[in-house]
Amino acid sequence: MSVPAHEPLPHLQWPFLDERHRAIGRDLRAWATGELADEAPHGHDDVGAATRALVARLGDAGWLRLAVPAAHGGTFETLDVRALCLARETLARADALADFAFAMQGLGGGPIALFGSEALRARYLPAIAAGRAVAAFALSEAHAGSDVTAMTTTLRRDGDALVLDGEKTWISNAGIADHYVVFAREPEAGERAFAAVVVDADAPGFSVTRRIDVTAPHPLGTITFEGCRIPAAQRIGEPGRGLRVALGTLDVFRSTVGAAALGMARRALDEALAHARTRQVFGKPLGDWQLTQARLAEMALAIDASALLVYRAAWTRDTGAERVTREAAMAKLHATEAAQRVVDDAVQLLGGLGVAVGGVVERLYREVRALRIYEGTSEIQRLVIAGELLKAER
Repeated sequence: MSVPAHEPLPHLQWPFLDERHRAIGRDLRAWATGELADEAPHGHDDVGAATRALVARLGDAGWLRLAVPAAHGGTFETLDVRALCLARETLARADALADFAFAMQGLGGGPIALFGSEALRARYLPAIAAGRAVAAFALSEAHAGSDVTAMTTTLRRDGDALVLDGEKTWISNAGIADHYVVFAREPEAGERAFAAVVVDADAPGFSVTRRIDVTAPHPLGTITFEGCRIPAAQRIGEPGRGLRVALGTLDVFRSTVGAAALGMARRALDEALAHARTRQVFGKPLGDWQLTQARLAEMALAIDASALLVYRAAWTRDTGAERVTREAAMAKLHATEAAQRVVDDAVQLLGGLGVAVGGVVERLYREVRALRIYEGTSEIQRLVIAGELLKAER
């Protein structure tokens, strides 16, 4: 079954969006309806090839242009967070792996677009926009997830080169990426100094050492650096300021995680509504029972509240705010937690069909769970929000 195309898109009329965004929302919805069939889930064995194919298709269709600035093949002059959110919401509603492919092109190119030299932008961003190169973002380590400052991967200078040693894990696109934006401790620049660099997949001393299979398949693994040498020009931003690059990038893209959750929640509600209208229970449609209506109402309420928070955060960033740490954290926290509940409610309404392998709702149940973890867990988002509130009161 392809993505239903007939439902109205009332949120496109919200004042957070302008005509360019509305056109993107309508056109991408039409493209996804025609191009992304989801009757067959992506398997573990071919997920890397499937992801690369989706990157190429998104590039050929022009959608990856939303992930880079206009100067290097993009649609908007600068990264437009509302457009990124619309893209992720629409793609996640259709096919989570397509959303993943799009999101990683943005996240893997974001540090270069936001903080990189003009030479780095010219070298990497056009290929990302065209879907000719697969990007990756390497921040997490085995003992440095939520606490990124605990990372142990190091970078040192050696003549005209930079040398990396260490290991990163839980890295999306590990093994299929053409380049990785890597973050490392930089002792030469200070005790709490960090670096951000671009590492090509063929760099000497770089290897992919482990593949990680997860509940909702996507390419994930561990990468290792053993005396990995890269040119000094591969540095992103200033020496010792790599953490600023990481956090500044996440500040832009965190709202889009909420948008992906929103897309999954919308699809779950669509499936639940279709079932409630047609399933006969004790002589009448399931949707005629008040318990069902109450559940559907709560699902719709959670979705609209999430959408308002997501597009509030995106609009705030796009209209000039340098940082949207509080708004983005709120959007991600509420939207991902709400989506989990909405999908679970859809499973409950569908009964046995909701847990049948291969069904849309069963797939959503597996796919939505990771969104409460990556790019900052729900617990971390609560700490971020509280920290911003307390800071404002000082």
